[in-house]
Formats: sequence, structure tokens, C-alpha cells
Amino acid sequence: MKDIIVMPSILSADFACMDKELKSIEEAGADAVHCDVMDGHFVPNITFGPGFLAACAKKTSLPFYVHLMIENPDMYIEQFAKPDIVAEITVHEEACCHLHRTLQNIKATGKKAGVALNPHTNEDVLEYVMEDLDSVLVMTVNPGFGGQKFISSMLKKIERVRSISDRLGLDLDITVDGGIDGNTCKQVISAGANMLVAGNYVFANKTLSRADAVRSLRG
Repeated sequence: MKDIIVMPSILSADFACMDKELKSIEEAGADAVHCDVMDGHFVPNITFGPGFLAACAKKTSLPFYVHLMIENPDMYIEQFAKPDIVAEITVHEEACCHLHRTLQNIKATGKKAGVALNPHTNEDVLEYVMEDLDSVLVMTVNPGFGGQKFISSMLKKIERVRSISDRLGLDLDITVDGGIDGNTCKQVISAGANMLVAGNYVFANKTLSRADAVRSLRG
């Protein structure tokens, strides 16, 4: 079984003191930083751009996993790939007219490539690009805002993506994003996920310290 990777989402962090927020999750034992980029078009929210991430990259040694929830992602891939700290760029299947070409554009920057699927999107859309992927991100909420309730029917999708990966002999990472906490983490890990994104559970937890929250997410 693949190691469990915990990636706090800075969407839930305090943007006014991001250097301290990044330091806190690094000290808490997080494995990476999840960066939710939203454009106000593909999703009904606006977050930050490549300049903000480039500044954040100077404040931590943790790798960045950039999740582009934007239209026309090909226009911005090179900008988001510039910081050496960026390990992977994920685009949405629903936002790409030519998904295979987009994945090749990501690979050309030297970064790993992932594809995200909204809750309504069937995993079958990835059939002809699976071998070009490093990861599949299964959205377990509708994208756009943090703090939403976990959609339990997505457990079947996680199982199916893991099954396809195994059947093809691939070593794909399966990421889950949305409503992940100390309870749902166990469900998604059991279904086959190995990379967990958590925002409020880490940054706004009133019960657990950030270190304890990160530790509990490993199942």
C-alpha cells in the first residue's frame, strides 16, 4: 500500500500571515501544500495567482501541489510551474478541450501531471489518458469553497479509479479533496486514496492542534 500523504490546503489559511501558516504546517508534519487556484469562472470563487504562490514558495520547503480550478489552464501552466518547489499541477477534465495536449504541456515543464474530476464526472473520461497521469484527484465536494460536507457516494469513484490503476499496472496517486477530517479520512483510505487534502480540519480545528490533526489524517 502506498504511504499516506497529507496536504493541508492553504485556501483555509490566514492569507495575512502566510509565512507563519506555512511554517506551522511544516512543523506539524505535513507532507506537502495543496494550492487551490480559482478564477471566478470555472468555480464561483477567486483565490490567488502565480505571483502569490511564488512568494509563498520562498517561505517553506514543502512541495506545492497546484490544483488549477480555472478555465483555459494551458494559458497559465508555465507561470504556475516556475517555482522549483512546485511538484505537480492538476487540471480539471471539465475545463480542458484537449486534455491529452494539456497533460503534455504540464509534463514539458518537468512537473508531474494530475487530472481532477468533479463529483458528477465519470472516471471513464480518463480511459485514454491514464498512462499519461501521475495522479487522479477525486473531488468529494463540489469545487469552489472550503468547509463543505463530504459526498459519500464518491467513495465508489475512488474505488473504481484505484481498480483501473491496478488493472493497468500503474502506480497512480489518488488524491481526495473536500470534507476530509478524522472520520472521512479512514473511508477514503480504505477506498484506495493515498493523498489527502484538508483545509479547515487543519487550519481551523478548535479541538486538535495542527500536529494532531495532521497525524489523525493518516488513518
